[in-house]
Amino acid sequence: MEFKEYQKKARKTAIYPDQGKNWQYPALGLSGEVGELLNKLKKIIRDSMKTDSKEFREDIEMEMGDILWYVSNLADEFQLSLDEIAQKNIEKLSSRFERGKLHGSGDQR
Repeated sequence: MEFKEYQKKARKTAIYPDQGKNWQYPALGLSGEVGELLNKLKKIIRDSMKTDSKEFREDIEMEMGDILWYVSNLADEFQLSLDEIAQKNIEKLSSRFERGKLHGSGDQR
């Protein structure tokens, strides 16, 4: 599935107050879902969990899907395209790679 198609389908399932003028809702949802993913990943350390089990991989996949849904709807709130976001991110990282600037900190490396 292409990002454009995903973004369109994700938006059809978005039901929250003031949709189109409420970036706070998907932003808060995104932070909650990232927290859920991190909690599952934390249990790898706590429980010495194997990460190659089908159940574990399905759980992680579901959480990442929820994260993607919130990222998609947050992008929509700002009239941004996931395709363009992805393209610009790869261009930025490719430029850093070519210049030997992947390591370090700061957005303008």
